[in-house]
Amino acid sequence: MSLTSDQMELREEDIRKHYAAAFALLDGFDHAPRIAKAAEAPPVAERSPGIGTRRRFRSTTPGLATRRVERPEGVRLIERIESCDGDDPMVSPRQAAVAGALRRAVAIALAVAEAYGDRTGLGDLKRANLESALPADRRIEFSELLAAEALITLHVFANATAFLLAAHAGEVTVELGDVEEVLTENGQLALHGALWELDQDIAALGQGEDRMVAVVLGFAEALMEKVALRAGSAPRLAPFTGAAWRVATDDFAIRGFEPARKGKGSTLTMTFKQPHEVVGNHIAKYQAMKLSKMLMAYDFDRRLNPFAELGGFIFTFMGDGKPGTGKTTLIQMMAGLISGYCETAGYAFRYQNLSTDNIDSYQGKSGQNAKAFINAILDPHVIGFGTIDDIDQLAGKRGDRQSSAGQLEITAVLMESFAGANTVVRGNCTFGMFSNYPENVDDALRQRAGARFLVDGPQTREDYIDILHLLMGKNHAIPLGEHELYAAQEIKRAVARSFESHGKPHEAGLLEVFDRVHDRIGALDTIAKLGSYLKAIQEADERFTGRAIKNITDAVKVRAMDFELPDEWMEEPDLFLRKTYDEKKSMIEELRVPITTEMVIQEINRYADSEFRYADKSDAAAIEAMVRDYARQEEAKRRYLEVKG
Repeated sequence: MSLTSDQMELREEDIRKHYAAAFALLDGFDHAPRIAKAAEAPPVAERSPGIGTRRRFRSTTPGLATRRVERPEGVRLIERIESCDGDDPMVSPRQAAVAGALRRAVAIALAVAEAYGDRTGLGDLKRANLESALPADRRIEFSELLAAEALITLHVFANATAFLLAAHAGEVTVELGDVEEVLTENGQLALHGALWELDQDIAALGQGEDRMVAVVLGFAEALMEKVALRAGSAPRLAPFTGAAWRVATDDFAIRGFEPARKGKGSTLTMTFKQPHEVVGNHIAKYQAMKLSKMLMAYDFDRRLNPFAELGGFIFTFMGDGKPGTGKTTLIQMMAGLISGYCETAGYAFRYQNLSTDNIDSYQGKSGQNAKAFINAILDPHVIGFGTIDDIDQLAGKRGDRQSSAGQLEITAVLMESFAGANTVVRGNCTFGMFSNYPENVDDALRQRAGARFLVDGPQTREDYIDILHLLMGKNHAIPLGEHELYAAQEIKRAVARSFESHGKPHEAGLLEVFDRVHDRIGALDTIAKLGSYLKAIQEADERFTGRAIKNITDAVKVRAMDFELPDEWMEEPDLFLRKTYDEKKSMIEELRVPITTEMVIQEINRYADSEFRYADKSDAAAIEAMVRDYARQEEAKRRYLEVKG
């Protein structure tokens, strides 16, 4: 990633000059805990009579000492890392990588703290304090600057550690709890407290390399979160939060108290589908294809997508339909398209699915799993596609006694992440929720889906011929007959027909509202008349709130972007993908089409049709459940009377 205009280069020589001090901290220091309590170290058994538990061999990794000074007590983090695998006297590459990453993270933190001191005059105040020449009227300022330096040092250390060790993360997770020994008197003491607590955590939970790495990464994440919370109310931090640094060697960017993440894609093992293999589902397929290309307009330097600024970007969408209508095929098509575009552009692509495996009986763990899923997809260093298949089983419906605590935790996380106060839509990712029974999804969560994809499968005679030919494969000699294969799947013609069909509602309840309003006020050709139609819908269904209007207007803006970015733009990166943000934005603006009343009516009907469909299904399901209950009661009475008689 190139250096952007708002970034300063953190020079390698400014980092490496702190290597000696960083190694000294990892090699050993004494620390008496001031907030946290030291855990009682379990006794370590001797390997055999006469042989102690300390290693005979020392690491020969460049930069790590091969000789160590014995200390009766204190924190010796390198030794702790090397001893995590028990009896093995050799230092493994992974242990050396962790130790090396910690040394570099400490050095980067010290370099940033030094730069902060130079910008704020803290270095001069430190020298004056050592000489007992610190003016009395600057003591409060000195104390506040030292506290700010401590917070900066801790966050940069944790941020760099998590970033540098991202490639070594495994599947093992460890529950650490809160970080306690967060000291803010000065940067050096802050590092002492953090490294002491990390040493304690590795000793207690880091047996084995996988767990040791998980402990270090978990500690770094927890420390970042704790420090960022403290920094929210701390003074003197503007010189740090208002600047940005970049470490070129590691491609590591420091932007205030925002975690940096390695732009690492996920390895996909799914079977990708081509667009012609998605039979029917014309609007859903068309919007999925458009959205796949929209994501590629994201600018990694600006961290923004022109579509998100201009309007028309789909951040969340809901795909619903009966079982077997093609929801999984649609996911496979969209993931395949994005993966191919990212491979051409050289971007990291990350796909993840939140499944029922993420529901955990441990209190709070389900919410943590959901938050980790959201954060992985939101990562501004990658193009992300997150799916939540069978969301009606995964996210609980509030007020439903059958919803578990874990399901309700996931619902709360998704609601906050998709349209909460802190939700930021950069345009680098999208989330798709899919369900066979959307009426069972919490109303408020469902309404956070900005777009609706009705996945209704093949509909016409031509669709059924196409899907039969597709699924039959090639191991037969049955003639095709009089049929132009896949002509009905020609996307623009099919989509135009599908949109036109929404000129009037499909659901009977909504059609009655539409006809009543149309008979009363005539053609819906003004904003006032369209608003009257929306109010009539709300009177028929109280769940049709202001959020529904926002989703409709967002969908209309998508229609204003009713064009596909040319395929050649995706195939030749220099034509579009590698242009600057402003150039991309200008090219997109030239393709926009004007909004028409037909578009607005169609999108109102599409959205309202889905809500009426969900309501009808929900009511029907509730009635069926009551009928079953009454039938059981009648049968119970009959059997009771037979036994009694």
